[in-house]
Amino acid sequence: MIRLRQPAGQPIMKENIEMSKTYQITGKKSGPRVLISAGVHGDEYEPMLSVLELIKLLPATLQSGTVTLVPVVNTSAFRQGTRRGKDGLDLARICPGNPQGTESEIAAAAISQLIRQADYYIDLHTGGCLYDIFPLAGYMLHASPAVLEKQQAMAKAFNLPVIWGTDSTPDGRTLSVARDANVPAIYAEYGGSGVPQKKIVQAYTTGCIGVLKQLQMMGDAGTEEQATPYWVEDYTPDGGYLQGKMPAPVEGIFEPSVALGAEVKKGELWGTITHPTDNIQQQVYADTNGIVLFLRTAPFVKTGDALGGILPITKPGKLVINGK
Repeated sequence: MIRLRQPAGQPIMKENIEMSKTYQITGKKSGPRVLISAGVHGDEYEPMLSVLELIKLLPATLQSGTVTLVPVVNTSAFRQGTRRGKDGLDLARICPGNPQGTESEIAAAAISQLIRQADYYIDLHTGGCLYDIFPLAGYMLHASPAVLEKQQAMAKAFNLPVIWGTDSTPDGRTLSVARDANVPAIYAEYGGSGVPQKKIVQAYTTGCIGVLKQLQMMGDAGTEEQATPYWVEDYTPDGGYLQGKMPAPVEGIFEPSVALGAEVKKGELWGTITHPTDNIQQQVYADTNGIVLFLRTAPFVKTGDALGGILPITKPGKLVINGK
C-alpha cells in the first residue's frame, strides 16, 4: 500500500505540499520503520530517480515493516538546480532546521522529524554538478557499539565498492540528527557531474533493496553477490568532509590527470590549473597513497575549492585510521 503523508508539524497548504511530500509503503507484517531520502541537494538527480523506482517496486515486494520515501527533500534547491536552496542554505549543514524558518530550514525540520521517527535511515547523494564520486556507502562512527554495528551491516548490505566510516562529531547533517536520536543511518555517494546515469539509479535501487533484505523486510536475504569492499574507518576529526580535501592553490581551469577509482601514489600528478588571462599554470600533486575517491569535474575552480580526495587504502579489506 502506498500512502501520501504530511510530516507532523507541517501545515497542509497548497504552496508547501510538494516540498513535504512523502510516500509510505507498508508490508503485511509488522516490522522496522525505514526512511529513505533523496534530494537533500538539488543537483543530485540519480537518488531522486531511484526513490521513484522504489515507490513503484516496493508495494508488490515489501513483506514487513514500513518504508517512508522522500524523493526530494529540498525542492527549493531542486528548482534552482543547485546544491543550495533559493535562500542560499545547504540543507546538509542546517539540520535539524527550523519549522518557522526559510524554505531550506523548513525542509530540514521536516526531514529531521522523519529521521527521529524511523528505526533505520538511508540518505542518497551524488557529487552533484561539481564532483564525480567513486561509489561508497558511509556512516558516522557512532559512540554506541550497537548502533555502529547496525550501520556497518547496512553499509555492507548496500553492496558498493567502498565502505567509509568517519568521525561522528560534525553537526548540521541528516546523519547527525540520526546520531543524536540513536537511529542507525548510512548515506551513499556515487557519480555526479553530468547527465543522470542509469547504472547509478540501478545501483541505488538495488542497494536499498539489499538493506531491506538484510533487515528481513523482504525475501531472499543475502542471495545477491556481495562485493569485496575497500573498507575504511577513519576517526580523524572532519575526515569525512569532502569539501575540505585537496584545496585548489589558485583560481583557474582545472584539468585532472587521474581517473576515478584508480590507485595513485603520493607525489603523482593530480591535475593542472591554468589561469587563462595570465597564461599561468600550476600543477597539483597527490598528497598520499590510495585510490581516487572523488574528483573535481567542474572545470572552473576558485582558490580553496576541493580538487578531489584520496581514500588511503590500496587493496580490498578493512583499515582503521586513528582508532582507539
